[in-house]
Amino acid sequence: MSNVILVVAAVIIIAVLVGLAFWYSGRKRTEELRDRFGPEYERAVADKGDTGRAEADLAARQKRVAALHIRTLDPEERRRFADEWRSVQAHFVDDPPAAVGEADRLVGRVMEARGYPVGDFEQRAADVSVDHPGVVDHYRSAHGVALRQERGDASTEDLRQAMVD
Repeated sequence: MSNVILVVAAVIIIAVLVGLAFWYSGRKRTEELRDRFGPEYERAVADKGDTGRAEADLAARQKRVAALHIRTLDPEERRRFADEWRSVQAHFVDDPPAAVGEADRLVGRVMEARGYPVGDFEQRAADVSVDHPGVVDHYRSAHGVALRQERGDASTEDLRQAMVD
């Protein structure tokens, strides 16, 4: 009888330890994803409606981006894109709607030059969120204004904020 009690106690202890390890692992994963993605973590939870699904999505983003060939721009490319950006900013004074459209396209070209796939905007934003979680909200906001501007629904203040973003 005492052997049975010892076996049951050992099984219970092992089960509790496995449960604690599983709980700790999940908590650590959550902390790592929160730290890595910042506000994008909360956005993913809100979009997915469930922490587990959001964390799976964020982990999948990391895996996807790790498989891409993202590169830094060489000095000549950086100079060229910086010159183009200054030109777009100057154009904003004369034609804010056109400048916002140019800025949106310029950001797309920079992303393409760095190696980000540029087909679907939401996928691009998700990819950017992996390495630049603090920038992706601004990217989404500016792109949204550019789309509204195409429909004629953006105010001058919206256009100005899009350029800042």
